[in-house]
Amino acid sequence: MIIVTRLDRTRFAVNPDLIERVHEAPDTTLHVVGGRVYVIQESLPALIDLIVEYRARVLASAQTLAQHQQQQSEA
Repeated sequence: MIIVTRLDRTRFAVNPDLIERVHEAPDTTLHVVGGRVYVIQESLPALIDLIVEYRARVLASAQTLAQHQQQQSEA
């Protein structure tokens, strides 16, 4: 999950895998699967950075888990 901020400054988490598209004109608008639309404070480049960081964390966690499982099977 990534944490974003609505225009009223409330924060919420969204699953980036469910984001269909994002528009920035001038507010950043998130369109997610199921038709929900959120207007957020983060810019489009900042949102992309959040998604990239999230995906990097997921991949790093998967790699750590795989290494741990491999060590367990070798023991």
